[in-house]
Amino acid sequence: MPTAHDIVIRGGTLYDGTGASPRSGDIAIEGDRIAAVGSVSARGARELDASGMAVAPGFINMLSWATDTLFADGRSQSDIRQGVTLEVFGEGWSLGPLNERMKKERLEQQGDIKYDITWTTLDEALETLVGRGISTNIASFVGATTVRMHELANDDRPPTPEELRRMRALVDAAMRDGALGVGSSLIYAPAAYAATDELVALCEATARYGGMYISHMRSEGEGLLEAIDELISIARRARVGAEIYHLKQSGRANWPKLRDAIARVEGARKDGLAISADMYPYEAGATGLSACFPPWAHDGGPEALRRRLADESARTRIKEDMSRAGSGWENLYHDAGGADGILLVSFKKESLKPLTGRTLADIARERGGDPRDVAMDLVSEDESRVGMIVFVGSKENLEREAGLPWMSFGSDAGSIAPEGVFLKSQPHPRTYGTFARVLGHFVRDERAATLEDAIRRMTSFPARNLKLDRRGSLAPGFFADVVVFGPGTIADHATYEQPHRYATGVRHVVVNGTPVLLDGEHTDARPGRVVRGPGARTR
Repeated sequence: MPTAHDIVIRGGTLYDGTGASPRSGDIAIEGDRIAAVGSVSARGARELDASGMAVAPGFINMLSWATDTLFADGRSQSDIRQGVTLEVFGEGWSLGPLNERMKKERLEQQGDIKYDITWTTLDEALETLVGRGISTNIASFVGATTVRMHELANDDRPPTPEELRRMRALVDAAMRDGALGVGSSLIYAPAAYAATDELVALCEATARYGGMYISHMRSEGEGLLEAIDELISIARRARVGAEIYHLKQSGRANWPKLRDAIARVEGARKDGLAISADMYPYEAGATGLSACFPPWAHDGGPEALRRRLADESARTRIKEDMSRAGSGWENLYHDAGGADGILLVSFKKESLKPLTGRTLADIARERGGDPRDVAMDLVSEDESRVGMIVFVGSKENLEREAGLPWMSFGSDAGSIAPEGVFLKSQPHPRTYGTFARVLGHFVRDERAATLEDAIRRMTSFPARNLKLDRRGSLAPGFFADVVVFGPGTIADHATYEQPHRYATGVRHVVVNGTPVLLDGEHTDARPGRVVRGPGARTR
């Protein structure tokens, strides 16, 4: 019998991404598109067995840091093996736009993974990455931090009118190239120096192209509710949709704020604003140890910070600020309950790598010093941010958040493999387990959400928020990003102690019509593309 389709995924339970009840059926693929959904009688040149399995659109990782890791290994192993087919970048920092000063700084700050920076614009960066060969699709917000650094470097001051005009022009250009909107990360310097009006101005530039605003808000702890108010205000004033990155309540004293946080978002949605959020399903976050220092200490950039860390009066002031709840800044040292809640997981210098996987408290005891002093010493010695995992969240709140109808998901991590350069540091388990943990632990085991709705919030919901073209649903004419997995078997295995463990339960993954995972094994195919936002369609 002659074949009529390139691929037929046969006999699965179809979850089309809309949240509708599943149904039995087949998926036919021709080229990079879905040709038919339902009962497909014609044969495919390749037939993929999906009996007993769920078939869904490929998952969208709303917060990915796979920029560096895809330069090191384009296979995107840890995410592909969970069904992720689109990595979304741009949490405050984006790959462009860059000037020569920024290129030099980024090269100097590279750690274990090193690569040349040959581009200037965000679009050129994404095309460079795709040109190297990657297995997942990629898309990006333009970083508010990146745009600010382009014009103001690391200085703690407002932009002049001319500087702000140039910042808006950079956003405008990025939007026309296909950026998804503006992303901010407001607990980190120099992003923390941006006033609300500055962010509104940048979002007004993105609004003209249908983009959105997405933010690691100014606070996830003591100032959580006020930070949500700011995000909603920016969305209302700039007339854009807005999303909260990794919604959480940082620090035990702030866990009861979830109810009011939900009320604020749902109140704004009832008012007609497109406010949403994403999350990772873990109680611990991960960032740089230097984020435990107050914003004033970072004024002027990394070199200025290291000079302050060598000055006794500045160190005394930093220690005092670390000892109390942040007033106007996010004190992660305080929110973690001190040094016992901080696990150090990556260092730049070989001499410090033996400390990987130990708590700050343990290292401080060994060195015989105050943990706050040791934190400053380590950042200074390593000449880096020093990677840390910080335990600040609530298991009960995670279960509540996982079922919210306006919640999508993001790993806030790279996409790696348990080999080579990636073994030089210890990742957060979310790197290997985010999507599998949602579908296995939270959906199947804890019943925090139905499977069809969780899939909706991994696929069509973020695709619609991002205004992506024909992504996120199993429908004829849509791009063929498809995942086949076992709802009863999908599971995460990475732990804080042993994080380099793949998730299991995903059988097949197809990206743009090309099989990338077959029977649980990577095919080494690299069909990933740049997925552009609505502004690119106005050119």
